[in-house]
Amino acid sequence: MILAGDIGGTKTILALFSPETGPHSPQAEAIFPSREYPSLEAIIQAFQVHYPGPFTAACFGVAGPVVGRRAEITNLPWVIEADRVSAVCNIPIVGLLNDLEAIAHAVPILEPEDVAMLNVGQVVPGGAIAVIAPGTGLGQAYLTWNGLTYQTNPSEGGHASFAPNTPTEIALLQYLFERLDHVSVERVCSGIGIPNIYAYFRDRVFERETPAVAERLRIARDPTPVIVSAALDPETHPAVGGNPGDICPYSGRRSRAN
Repeated sequence: MILAGDIGGTKTILALFSPETGPHSPQAEAIFPSREYPSLEAIIQAFQVHYPGPFTAACFGVAGPVVGRRAEITNLPWVIEADRVSAVCNIPIVGLLNDLEAIAHAVPILEPEDVAMLNVGQVVPGGAIAVIAPGTGLGQAYLTWNGLTYQTNPSEGGHASFAPNTPTEIALLQYLFERLDHVSVERVCSGIGIPNIYAYFRDRVFERETPAVAERLRIARDPTPVIVSAALDPETHPAVGGNPGDICPYSGRRSRAN
């Protein structure tokens, strides 16, 4: 059995695969909240309670660059070392690779039911393929054709500087510059960017906030689910607390309650 893992800042997904059933048919799968565990080894051990193995090998896509079989996770206080995972979890072969590089490896073997068409385009044989994954952060990777097959390339493009294109985005950038040393695109276009966008609209656009939302944010470990929930609630648009009839900047709908 082969253990595969997707290690993200919010959740970690572990799954078991066998060579007989292939990559599209996991034998078992479990999701763990990453921040509730001190390390990847602790999550694997929790998984092994229910699925003890033995495992022939394991490979983990991690949210961060991998250097010398070691990775510092971008949005978690974790350092993952492949050799330590192998020793602690009793797995003979352990590999690490960037999580978006892992996704890029999967792109050429996607099946029709795995794909949804957003915009119809024209396929360019041998053309480069971009992989963009907004999650807790903004992962990016790409594939290039080497004449025989597609080759995957990891990227930390989410840490490139945010480039505004509208007056609102320019004002958002100026607002964030007052609070951050570097405003990367990840600080806007990802899960960790949602609180930044919310704070800008609250402080500079509406200049007020719904008391109930403010209290939920005060006690929340992660503000993003609170903000998204309030923004999607038809009774509380806009989430920052406008007046009935105001247009919510998130949904474009008019609010019915303050």
